Amino acid sequence: MVMEFSKMGLDGAIQKALDEMGFKNPTPIQEQGIPLLIQGEDFIGQAQTGTGKTAAFGICILEKLFASGKGKFVEPSRPHAFVIVPTRELAVQVAVELEKIGKYTGARVIAVYGGTDIEKQIRELNRGVDIVVGTPGRIMDHMERKTIHLDKIQVVVLDEADRMLDMGFRDDIEKILATTPHSRQTLLF
Repeated sequence: MVMEFSKMGLDGAIQKALDEMGFKNPTPIQEQGIPLLIQGEDFIGQAQTGTGKTAAFGICILEKLFASGKGKFVEPSRPHAFVIVPTRELAVQVAVELEKIGKYTGARVIAVYGGTDIEKQIRELNRGVDIVVGTPGRIMDHMERKTIHLDKIQVVVLDEADRMLDMGFRDDIEKILATTPHSRQTLLF
């Protein structure tokens, strides 16, 4: 039997966005991962590029944080989820995907990465965001400037975790994770 997103019990706002995106059937990583992710389990997922890993963790984040019936996230003054990625290109790509999936939730997503105006990022962060997608270096820059606070984080995703470790980001990742609540859900892809 082929699973469908519409039979996964997803929030209506998320389901509406998935329908518009043409997502009908989950990929194997989505079908196996989403139920565990929504339950709050820590998770390690491995799949090839293009298999829908971003949608898997994006749906999880949005399901977990969406305040049902209110059309908004809870307390958007501080992020409740963040995704650490190795490159600025991936930061932009993931943020765009999360915005599409969260189109009807009211979720505010920002990508933070080097090579762009940090002052603009600070203004966006000050307006309040729900989900931050960023590179380790730029997240550390914001932490040092005290322009990002990770004390309300409920979900952390390390996207391309193996690549980040190969690139030498282990110390930065450990420092970032040390500032988040121990009760957070951690997802490695």
